[in-house]
Amino acid sequence: MVGSKLFRTGVTKAGVTEVAPRLAEFEADVQGLVDAHMETLLSVCLLASEYGTGPVHGGRIDLLGLDENGSPVVVEYKRGVDAGVINQGLFYLAWLLDHRAEFERLVRDRLGTIAASQVLWNGPRLICIAGDFTRYDVHPVREHRRSIDLVRYRLFGSDLFGLETVASVSGGIHMARRAQRQAVARTAWDVQGTSMMEELAGAVDEALLGLGDGVNRVERKQYRAYQRLRNFACVCPPQRSKLLVYLKVNPARVELIPGFTRDVSGLGHHGTGDLEVQLRNSGDVERALHLFRTSYAEA
Repeated sequence: MVGSKLFRTGVTKAGVTEVAPRLAEFEADVQGLVDAHMETLLSVCLLASEYGTGPVHGGRIDLLGLDENGSPVVVEYKRGVDAGVINQGLFYLAWLLDHRAEFERLVRDRLGTIAASQVLWNGPRLICIAGDFTRYDVHPVREHRRSIDLVRYRLFGSDLFGLETVASVSGGIHMARRAQRQAVARTAWDVQGTSMMEELAGAVDEALLGLGDGVNRVERKQYRAYQRLRNFACVCPPQRSKLLVYLKVNPARVELIPGFTRDVSGLGHHGTGDLEVQLRNSGDVERALHLFRTSYAEA
C-alpha cells in the first residue's frame, strides 16, 4: 500500500525480500474478491450485487449491504484512481434514502423480519474501494455530512490482499436531528447507571475516540459501537457497578483475568467482539488501554 512496504522474511541470504504491490488487472477482480469475503473484510452482510436502480436513476449499485450495527451500506469499486467514484457513490446513497422500503424488503428476504425492523437509518454508509485517492478526494469527504469511508486496496504477490482506510467520516441526515438522537441515547444510558458509572462511561468514550483519526461512534439502543472500517469496540449501557466493553481481540491471545476479562466467543451478547472487558473504576480503564489499542489496530 502507498506509504507501506511488505517484506517476506527468511527466503534469501539477505533475510528479507520486498513483495511489490500491484493493482488488479480488472475492476471486476477487486469486486469479486471483496464481495466473496465481505463479512470478513468489512463486517458487512452482502444483500445484493450489481443492483439495478430502475429506469429513472438508470444505474447499477456495485453492492448493497448491511453492516454489523444494522446501518445500510453502499459499496462502490474502482480499479485505479477515479475522481468519479465518490460522486457516483453519493448518487446511489441518495437513491437508497429515497427507497428505504425497497431496501428493507431486501433485508427481510435475506436476513428476516427482525433484521428488517432494526435497520438503522440515521447513518447509512458509503464505502469507496479504489486503487488510490487524491487529496482532492479526501478533503471534500471530510467536509461532507454523510458517513463515507475511502479505502485503498493493493495486491501483493499471488496471495496477499491489503485494505487501508484513507479517510473515514461519520455523518447524519441532519445535524440537528442527529444531536437530538444522541441526547436521547445519553438519557437512556444515564437512567441506568449511577453518576460514578456515567463518569466511567465518559472516560471510556474519550479513550476510544482518542485512539486515532477516523473513529466513528454509532448509537444503538443496546450498545455504542466504535468503528473504523469495522467495529473495534462495543460498550453496553452502565450497570449498577460495572461497564461491559466487547472488543475484537482473540481471547486466546491474551491472559484472561477473572473479574476483568472473559472469553465470550459463542455466548450471546449485545454488540460484537469475543473479548469482554469488565470496568469498575478509572484504574480498570488504564488497565484496558492496551486491549483497546490492540482491537483498534486490527479493525
